[in-house]
Amino acid sequence: MLTIALLAVLFTSSTVSYGQTLYVSTAKGSDQAAGTNAAPLKTLDEAVAKANKFSGNEPVKLVLGPGLYTVTHKLMIRTAGNPGKAPFTIEAATLPDDKGWVPADLPVIVSVSPNNSDYEFPHCEGLLILQDNVTIRGLKFLGNPNNTVHYYYPIRRQDNTLSGLNVSQCYFIGEPNSSPIQSSFWAGGPAIHVDHCIFHNSKIAFVFNNNINDFSLTHSIIDGAYNTAIWYGFAGTMPKFIFKDNIITNCYYVMVYPVENGQPSYTFSDSYITHNANYLGNYPKAQDRFFAEPNHHIKEINITKKATIQFVNVADDGITKDNLNLVPGSPAKVTGAGIFSK
Repeated sequence: MLTIALLAVLFTSSTVSYGQTLYVSTAKGSDQAAGTNAAPLKTLDEAVAKANKFSGNEPVKLVLGPGLYTVTHKLMIRTAGNPGKAPFTIEAATLPDDKGWVPADLPVIVSVSPNNSDYEFPHCEGLLILQDNVTIRGLKFLGNPNNTVHYYYPIRRQDNTLSGLNVSQCYFIGEPNSSPIQSSFWAGGPAIHVDHCIFHNSKIAFVFNNNINDFSLTHSIIDGAYNTAIWYGFAGTMPKFIFKDNIITNCYYVMVYPVENGQPSYTFSDSYITHNANYLGNYPKAQDRFFAEPNHHIKEINITKKATIQFVNVADDGITKDNLNLVPGSPAKVTGAGIFSK
């Protein structure tokens, strides 16, 4: 009887462990599998659907192996709690700082969904965050190649009461003529923290709406935002805004804000902000265009505005380990910006 009881405890403990961590592999998985490391699921769609049924009382983790994850509809990131409070993590099985990591280890997320939301205007959302304490780490998001989609947002958080969204060591790569990203983030609510990410040719890196508080952007690169790097679209100034050790270059604007709200008061520190067409701009909605204006309120500490920024690009040998990161010997490396945190 004691042996049976012990086995029952072990089985229950094992079930709980497997039930809260799901492994996914496009190469080795099956959506009829259990979702364990030895028997992974095949699609991110199925992993998210299973996680949606978890209670939310325990941490949930989706571990993605290398491969291309094609998303055909909006993925609801939540558990059965309303909303779940325990952490919900989506991360690569091998992270950029892990020993032996190569770009082929990056899980690649591509949405081919048509428009799947009519909120404010028709658009497509990739991951819709519907609970607190979500972490996304070590993934590569590409643009949406569906020709019926004009506005695509890989990460969306519409509920301004939610708190805790951490995104680290991710790529967001758009191609304006074939697979654009309108904005890598369209988010509201407090406690949004982004670090060691690379935004390359996203039309906009960040669109913020209401109730933003405790936002931080650190050690990240925004390159080629052909609208603006940061769209500040809400009333007032964030009570806490940390902008440190970043690179913003080759963008049309660095930050744009509604003219009605006025220029926000923030501190930009220890960053390279160079080779952008414009720095700050206001947006009168009635005219639907930007107007550049001088800096009146942004406090700058150790900001470099005159420097040549070069990135590692694809050559004859294809994508390299440090692709889209700073070239070796770049003075801007002092920021630590890029996909590697070590």
